[in-house]
Amino acid sequence: MIKKVILFVNLGSPKSPEIDDVKVYLKEFLMDKYVIDSPYLLRWFIVNGLILPKRPKESAEAYQSIWTKEGSPLVVTSKSFLNKIKEHIDTPCYLAMRYQEPSIKSELELMLEKHKELESILLCPMYPHYAMSSVTTVVEKTKKELKKLNKTIKLQVLDPFYKDPDYIDALSETLSPFLKEDHYTLFSYHGLPERHLRKTDPTKKHCMKVKNCCEIDSFAHKTCYYHQIKQTTKLVAKKCHLKEGRYSFACQSRLGNDPWIKPYTDIEILELLKKGFKKITVISPSFVADCLETIEELGDRLRSDWINNGGEDFQLVPCLNTSKQWVKRFSKIVNKAIE
Repeated sequence: MIKKVILFVNLGSPKSPEIDDVKVYLKEFLMDKYVIDSPYLLRWFIVNGLILPKRPKESAEAYQSIWTKEGSPLVVTSKSFLNKIKEHIDTPCYLAMRYQEPSIKSELELMLEKHKELESILLCPMYPHYAMSSVTTVVEKTKKELKKLNKTIKLQVLDPFYKDPDYIDALSETLSPFLKEDHYTLFSYHGLPERHLRKTDPTKKHCMKVKNCCEIDSFAHKTCYYHQIKQTTKLVAKKCHLKEGRYSFACQSRLGNDPWIKPYTDIEILELLKKGFKKITVISPSFVADCLETIEELGDRLRSDWINNGGEDFQLVPCLNTSKQWVKRFSKIVNKAIE
């Protein structure tokens, strides 16, 4: 009798790169109160009045540039990852997307149908670093759907694994073959509005309120995205023996006019060029699978910006995807959580 199962959850993708499907996806994503954390009526106006009239067409063009015969790179890679990690885990494994298909609801229904004696679920948000717009929304959505289906099943959540030795080793092993003496290494993470850091600070008096808050030990670090991406950068740099002054981190994908955590990736590369760096290697540790933000935003747009402004060489390191070292090491992280 199966009493425990594992549910991996990633962000999700439009059903197709056509404008109508992209609009449906964007509306679901941006109306999430953990993504745009404004009151409902204001959020509705921002999304429906300001973003959706223009953004779907632009995003559809971007998705069309990365779409494969099999479908969305993120979903295709995630499904392949699921098949491979099953070989290293005895517990039944499932995959869902926070937005669109396969949905969390449909996968929970499938679990309950197949496993009548189910008692608990290990939920694995596929995000190394905590953020309410990634981890929290996955957890709360799963709780909500599970409550509708079965109130007795327990939900265990995998902690953010930003400094887990197996995650750091997998990142380092992925980065190492791309390292060159004459290249600068830039760690590019998905950005967050600064207000999210303050909002998720459980102490309400540390994040962005204390000088050098990320370096001063605090309970707030457990939910501080900024602290966690700094730790990942530091640990990978140490593992790969990166020299001081030859690497840094920045944040991409900002939306709207509110201040987001800095430095910004698109501005950081211009600063690096001013300092005389002409060759760069970019890695994106906050994404475990290649997607629009890595393939199109970094691989196409950022590469063009680098070359058009005088850069000579641009290397983009693939995400962890389905590499043997990642599958093997993440299965260790999951198996430890199960035990």
